[in-house]
Amino acid sequence: MRSFWFNKLSVIFGPRPPVSWLLLCLVSLLALIAVLGSTSSNAFDSVTPTPVPDIYLNYRRLKEQAAVDYLELKSLSLGASGQRELGLCGKERENYVPCYNVSANLLAGFKDGEEFDRHCEVLRDRNQCLVRPPKDYKSPLRWPAGRDVIWSGNLKITKDQFLSSGSMTKRLMLLEENQIAFHSEDGLIFDGVKDYSRQIAEMIGLGSDSDFLQAGVRTVLDIGCGFGSFGAHLVSLKLMAVCIAAYEATGSQVQLALERGLPAIIASFISRQLPYPSLSFDMVHCAQCGIVWDKKDGILLIEVDRVLKPGGYFVLTSPSGKLHGTAVGKRKRNVLTPMEELTQEICWSLLAQQDETFIWQKTVDSDCYASRKQSAIPLCKEGHDVQSYYQPLVSCISGTSSNRWIPIQNRSAGLQLSARVLPENFFEDLRVWRSALKNYWSLLTPLIFSDHPKRPGDEDPLPPFNMIRNVMDMNAHYGGLNAAFLEEKKSVWVMNVVPIRAHNTLPLILDQGFTGIMHDWCEPFPTYPRTYDMLHANGLLSHLSSESCSAIDLFLEMDRMLRPEGWVVLSDKVGAIEMARMLATQIRWEARVIDLQNGSDQRLLVCQKQFIKK
Repeated sequence: MRSFWFNKLSVIFGPRPPVSWLLLCLVSLLALIAVLGSTSSNAFDSVTPTPVPDIYLNYRRLKEQAAVDYLELKSLSLGASGQRELGLCGKERENYVPCYNVSANLLAGFKDGEEFDRHCEVLRDRNQCLVRPPKDYKSPLRWPAGRDVIWSGNLKITKDQFLSSGSMTKRLMLLEENQIAFHSEDGLIFDGVKDYSRQIAEMIGLGSDSDFLQAGVRTVLDIGCGFGSFGAHLVSLKLMAVCIAAYEATGSQVQLALERGLPAIIASFISRQLPYPSLSFDMVHCAQCGIVWDKKDGILLIEVDRVLKPGGYFVLTSPSGKLHGTAVGKRKRNVLTPMEELTQEICWSLLAQQDETFIWQKTVDSDCYASRKQSAIPLCKEGHDVQSYYQPLVSCISGTSSNRWIPIQNRSAGLQLSARVLPENFFEDLRVWRSALKNYWSLLTPLIFSDHPKRPGDEDPLPPFNMIRNVMDMNAHYGGLNAAFLEEKKSVWVMNVVPIRAHNTLPLILDQGFTGIMHDWCEPFPTYPRTYDMLHANGLLSHLSSESCSAIDLFLEMDRMLRPEGWVVLSDKVGAIEMARMLATQIRWEARVIDLQNGSDQRLLVCQKQFIKK
């Protein structure tokens, strides 16, 4: 055998193999030994117990990694389709608002105006896609310039709709080639917004509208706000003015107000209560809002009374003009007669009338209702207003036995906390959010104030390109983030959202002079696409984990509400954050997980929505 192999080698290499070949064999043999040794060593190490100190030092990290691995395995078990990026919706969905499908509502049997109301129970469309911006969409201008000049391509409003509008504020707008300009400060004509606001102040006994705050007027509900110029003026006076208007397929008042950086939501006086508790606003304003307040036995005006604070004002500017002579006076008198009867029933007094504007004041005395003689409008049963989330309208008077029945004129400088809120918890929450906001701002500022070369399309206005104005706190708790923004004098406003299954802190938020609503995050939010610059949520994902909500549907809704290049800041436990990171990848957000380095299992997920045009 030896001679056989020797003869074979002799044939190949000759009788004496070269030295180089022998060296090559030796090196190969040594390499083989090293590989086998490493493999056996690794195999041995894998079963050798790790030293005890390392286990304790790395326990938290191992536990977190186990949670991450579990979530990744869970997501993989859903199939490969669960991880791919979602596609874009069609052009017809550029201004898509779920829950407001008139055709579907009619088929479901809603009528008498209810077909225009919000009906999420009729929602059948589960097409999971990303709502794209319009072709000519541009990033809004920096506040306050963005309050007075907006890009017309960002809205679903045509030149004809603008010119045909009968809104009081139409006169204050100029439509240029690609912009809509509002003259909210300078050059106002007679009877402009400033004059109108001053007139209201004088009618309630004030020297000027700068005295609103001193008179107890901090929050104003502006019904059918037109193009938002009255609300913009009130914001300049440091008041919180919130626009509500019915859903409109085109030329939306709410969409336009939000584009200007003004608080607004889709809401209407049709068949359901507004998503606010009783005693929420200091003033309710209706200028040509198109509502007949005395119809349906006054149930719509009773809803205004429900959300109006004691001593608050209802301002009504009627649509009748000055050019109709005495006939207008007769018609006006005929319209107001049932209004006078109705307002007496709900203990309102007509405070003043001037031109086409009427102002009523709600009583400050809750005993007024008991002193009425044979009233057709009873008091509501105690506790009926615990949950005011799109409940049917009621024909009874609310809030008279509430511990929040405090006349706006007697409101003390300090905040009145309910018995369910401990002062130490409230102020600790504020302290935490003061610190958190500084951290958020330090994280975002270098990015917000920098150019983003990824922005496609035409050249944009002068930098800074990205600014934060419209902020939504999706799980607001006590409103601590809102308070921290105010203390830091950031030019933002916050929509404080209280989930309906969380502890109801909305009354406390509203009593601080902030705005907010109740909302079920298993449903779409009542707003138009691309209306918020920043979404924030602390603990929301963990809160919703026990509910049968779809996480991907929630993130798609967040994407719909968020402007291109807008920001999302989520704070939650590590497992929830890792799941959120994977969902963010599906909807094409740039996402980064940040360890707070404080020894807790809390993490931050900071995301930015891309500017996608196709």
